Amino acid sequence: MGQVHANSLDVSMALRSVAAQFAFVGEVVAVERYGSGNVNDTFLVTLASDPREKAILQKVNQQVFRRPELIILNMRAFMEHVGATHAASSATPGRRWETPDIIRAKNGADYWRDPENNFWRMTTFVQGAQTYDTIRDRHHAGEIGYALGRFHSLISDLPVESLYDTLEGFHVTPRYLAHYDAVMAAAFPAAVDSRRHSSAEVKYAHDFVAARRAWASVLEDAVQRGELTLRPIHGDPKVNNIMIDDVTGQAVSVIDLDTLKPGLVHYDIGDCLRSCCNPLGEETEAFDAVRFETDLCQAILEGYLGEARHFMTGKDYDYIYDAVRLIAFELGLRFFTDYLEGNVYFKTKDAEHNLRRALVQFRLTESIEAQADAIRAIVAAQRHP
Repeated sequence: MGQVHANSLDVSMALRSVAAQFAFVGEVVAVERYGSGNVNDTFLVTLASDPREKAILQKVNQQVFRRPELIILNMRAFMEHVGATHAASSATPGRRWETPDIIRAKNGADYWRDPENNFWRMTTFVQGAQTYDTIRDRHHAGEIGYALGRFHSLISDLPVESLYDTLEGFHVTPRYLAHYDAVMAAAFPAAVDSRRHSSAEVKYAHDFVAARRAWASVLEDAVQRGELTLRPIHGDPKVNNIMIDDVTGQAVSVIDLDTLKPGLVHYDIGDCLRSCCNPLGEETEAFDAVRFETDLCQAILEGYLGEARHFMTGKDYDYIYDAVRLIAFELGLRFFTDYLEGNVYFKTKDAEHNLRRALVQFRLTESIEAQADAIRAIVAAQRHP
């Protein structure tokens, strides 16, 4: 199935045809768009025999994931590790926890390629739970922290060598700076709107990046000094990748394992805090109201370290503040670079969408910087509870 240009009925029938390629028991009656991801196309699949029985169907963006089969291999390694060594022993009393499983295609593979070489995969759906695009309250924040801590704890002893690097350079900020520099050095097409070069917002963004260039390698420098080491990470643990039980309000799963790979746990911690401690969310246009909420930060770190404290080192704690500041800056840089390049990576609603997203992240970075002492104090308190 290629790009959709037909009416909604044709789209629905085409998607059902794709879903029918997987060994999902029963007749598929509905396939509808699901979630708010910026990269892959995600759909919720429903069966005729039991409307409660659902699955997640995804078309992987091969412009981003050049070797999508490696995503599946990493997911298999993760699921086998968790299933073999942690299924019973690590269960938290009184809590539900689920790991989505791969649903094989009818040809026996863990994925299916359509005649146009699009890459499709299907996973089980976590029932009775949902995700949210922004944090609802402090309890929700604590559950997000718990979920990430549990996820890291489950894979803390998974050999990093057993995972493929599906996105080389992902969250390595100096690489994003190099790409930004390359885009700026290239000759832009004449057709590109002049606003892309000269508006007040663009000037602010350029100045913002320039002021933080020298510091942007803080985590990679720590790796070079041997202070931080690579571990298995989720890669994208933002608020809408944590499923919350509809009844208990507890976190029950971490989903979207496309970016599971070797990396620094600080990438995950920083991205989680960046995503969750901005209650207005990534898509707000109220730039001046964007603020990093330290009470949510405290709740997340309490939940996280309650599960992850056993593998954290002293140096790990030392770089938590740098991580949250850096990942907010990095995402803003990525949005801004994509805007300058003509919106080729992230899905957008209009030509200015990525610029607006960049401004949100840069304002968030400023708020983090303004509260550096408070954030460091929260980390210090959690270090020695």
